[in-house]
Amino acid sequence: MSKDQGFRIAPTPTTLGGHGVRLEPMSFAHESGLEKAARDGNLWNLRVTSVPEPGKTGAYIQQALDGLAAGHMLPFVVIDEASGNVIGTTRYHDIVSAVARLEIGYTWYGKSWQRTHVNTTCKLLLMQHAFDALGAALVGWRTDNYNFASQRAIERLGARRDGVLRHHALRRDGTVRDTVMYSLTAGEWPEVRDHLIYQLKRHAD
Repeated sequence: MSKDQGFRIAPTPTTLGGHGVRLEPMSFAHESGLEKAARDGNLWNLRVTSVPEPGKTGAYIQQALDGLAAGHMLPFVVIDEASGNVIGTTRYHDIVSAVARLEIGYTWYGKSWQRTHVNTTCKLLLMQHAFDALGAALVGWRTDNYNFASQRAIERLGARRDGVLRHHALRRDGTVRDTVMYSLTAGEWPEVRDHLIYQLKRHAD
């Protein structure tokens, strides 16, 4: 395989920011902030997300850092710049450097920040970094077949629905989910970027 099929630069921990939101590399220093964000709406009770239960945030962070060490994850915490508070988390995952592919997921925000500009901002920052800095050829998403809110949010970004992996992964409650897959290519990115910037300008006006 030709070397030019890989990333322009390797995905490594970095800080991204804009529109009042900052994405910082996840660490154990964020444990209490993530616990507080998860309590905003008791998010661990949601069947279709991977939000850590109270007392299990340390293990959640460790799992993310293990993925970082293995080279297939790059986890971030989401910070509200005005207050400095942790309001959620997101990450790159399933990073495949040989073909310049990665996915965005493990995303959740405290209830107070849902249905605001935060998700659009985070996705814009992550895609800008993936496509423009790293040189990604494709960014993907995956979500539970019953997580309709997540599917609508991904579709609003302009990603294409690729299909469904049936009987694909365990949920927290032990049931097995189907996984809905989406993707966006580097060629599609400029139009999506312009639309997301337009949406954020409308929010600011």
